[in-house]
Amino acid sequence: MAGVDTGYPIEVTTTSSTASQQELIQFLEDRFACAQACTECARAAALRASLVDPGGSEEQELLRRRGIMCAEVCDATCRMLSEQNSQDEAALRVQLEWCVSVCLDSAHVFDRHPGAEQTADACRTCAKACQEFIAILR
Repeated sequence: MAGVDTGYPIEVTTTSSTASQQELIQFLEDRFACAQACTECARAAALRASLVDPGGSEEQELLRRRGIMCAEVCDATCRMLSEQNSQDEAALRVQLEWCVSVCLDSAHVFDRHPGAEQTADACRTCAKACQEFIAILR
């Protein structure tokens, strides 16, 4: 095919390839940011849950259970985002939506407890990162 004039300048191919490469890099960076937010939230929620004695008041028990659930969901989401093999995009979207829901619910519970403000913030940051990554998948 050498010497054949396709009518398209070489720059179009290069620009298109560069744009695709930049989109891939941005996708991977956003995926990593979401996984990192999930990790931070899991760590904060697990720590908050560990500070509550089992068998406490009903509100304390809710705080402990919510912290454990949030840590588990965020950890599972991070692991799913970190997998290198091909994944079902629909399954990833469902996991991310579940993470958003659990994080926001957990943040509301943490808001009611003095000293849990940073954990609530970590939950909201995670929910936001997951929502932003969901938007990229659509």
